[in-house]
Amino acid sequence: MGRPTTKTDLLSAATTNYEKLNALISGLTEEEMETPFDFSGDVKKKEAHWKRDKNLRDILIHLYEWHQLLLRWVQSNQSGEKKPFIPEPYNWKTYGNMNVEFWEKHQNTSLEEAKGLLQESHAAIMELAETFTNEELFSKGIYKWVGGSTLGSYFVSVTASHYDWAMKKLKAHKKICAGK
Repeated sequence: MGRPTTKTDLLSAATTNYEKLNALISGLTEEEMETPFDFSGDVKKKEAHWKRDKNLRDILIHLYEWHQLLLRWVQSNQSGEKKPFIPEPYNWKTYGNMNVEFWEKHQNTSLEEAKGLLQESHAAIMELAETFTNEELFSKGIYKWVGGSTLGSYFVSVTASHYDWAMKKLKAHKKICAGK
């Protein structure tokens, strides 16, 4: 399925990818859970996140924090407080630094806590998505604070697409563990 462009597809893709992510996590062996991520042997993995995230907790916290961005952004703007999606002092050019801040903030968060936080934030995101109509989610110009995109595209990005990112990363880790 391509990138969702309707509310039904958004909810379906978010749910499906969340369930796939949890199934993948459930299938990790003890060795895979305990082995720190190390993607340094793959020259194709150049993006900063390949070096940043060292374990499953880091991935789950990343997903959780991006859920929080969306939840706060929508809540603020719906209550009349104009806020950008990426909070100051960050922007779309510097959000990598924000991701590092998220990572640093949660170095004392346990894996179990991270799992619980993600479960709660996923549920909150899905609940929030349900409150919007298809038109509100996928028509441009409905909300000025969304800019030139659609509100639904932000929901897709922090759910289905981000879960896909997390699964790719976990599968790459599993492959490295299997090669040892």
